[in-house]
Amino acid sequence: MLMDIYKENAFVFSSRYRFWRHLVFWLVHVVIFTWIYKTPDQNIALQLLVSAVVVPAFIIYAYPIMYWFVPQYLLKEKNLQFITIMILWGVVGWFWNHIARAYILFPFADLVHFKVGTRNSWAPAGYLIMNLMAGYASMIILFKYWTRKQRDFLSSEKEKVNVELQLLKAQVHPHFLFNTLNNIYSFSMENSPKTPHLVLKLSSLLSYILYDCKSDEVLLEKEIEIMKNYIDLEKERYGNKLEISLNIEGDIKDKYIVPLLLLPFLENAFKHGTSEQLDKPWLSMDLSVKQNTMRCKIVNSKNEMSVINGNGIGIKNVQKRLAYLYPAKHELKLSDEESFFVVSLLLELSNDTYRKPIMQVSAPLTKNAAV
Repeated sequence: MLMDIYKENAFVFSSRYRFWRHLVFWLVHVVIFTWIYKTPDQNIALQLLVSAVVVPAFIIYAYPIMYWFVPQYLLKEKNLQFITIMILWGVVGWFWNHIARAYILFPFADLVHFKVGTRNSWAPAGYLIMNLMAGYASMIILFKYWTRKQRDFLSSEKEKVNVELQLLKAQVHPHFLFNTLNNIYSFSMENSPKTPHLVLKLSSLLSYILYDCKSDEVLLEKEIEIMKNYIDLEKERYGNKLEISLNIEGDIKDKYIVPLLLLPFLENAFKHGTSEQLDKPWLSMDLSVKQNTMRCKIVNSKNEMSVINGNGIGIKNVQKRLAYLYPAKHELKLSDEESFFVVSLLLELSNDTYRKPIMQVSAPLTKNAAV
């Protein structure tokens, strides 16, 4: 938000407009100074002119504070030196106010026949106004410094989050592929005729990971298709031993989701649930979409004595990505029951009918392609 403010208010922050900013600041000062000391019997134009005459004296006093004392001492946390030099500069300002009145203001006022009081009067109000103007100007400098620091901080945080998200995504890919390749390896060792079919399935997964997943979001339909391919690969490994129920409901068209967000839960269900169960393993996945809200529930059987770790690498990565990419737009529940494990995810999806689907850069392997 601060970065947007910075862009939209270039006049306030950009060095290109520094001269004009200072000119506006002192013109406002002249108007305010004239309004404070205006008298009904004197010409307003002369009042403005006399107020403008003392501006150089105020500039000489204020600018060292703005561009020397504040940046070199206050912003560098040299607090004792800053307080000391400000006290000394305040004493200088005490005499400078008297000199400015005696040798700048009064000679000019006499020249234009303008009444400003007694020449030798001290006029503490003038000294107070001079310090107030220096204080206002310094506050503007501090505000600009704080805004720049916040902008740089937000920029670095955004870059940090982007880098971390890329690392999280990179961790998902090899973790998922490692288990899939293990499945295919077991069939290849048996010279199974199903191996080419499994390789084609894996090719589709690789194409999705290498190309589609470069985008921040993908079509929910594509993510579901890849999950079905993954389930097919696991079915081949388990054969008739595994009972799988897959139910998709609602309008999943033109809905977008972060890629590889649901697959780790499915992978976790196979790896740590059904694969470790000696009896008849089972797994069910129910996904429904109503308007822009997606509900996904994955339940898998497990041994009563085993404990599924919901804090594994894959699950942790998904939790971090959800926190980064769907703040206040998701609800994730993990439940480890006696004989089954439940993952329940409620997610607010993106819906952009003007966005074009991601172009397929590299087609999956075909039966005639070399493997």
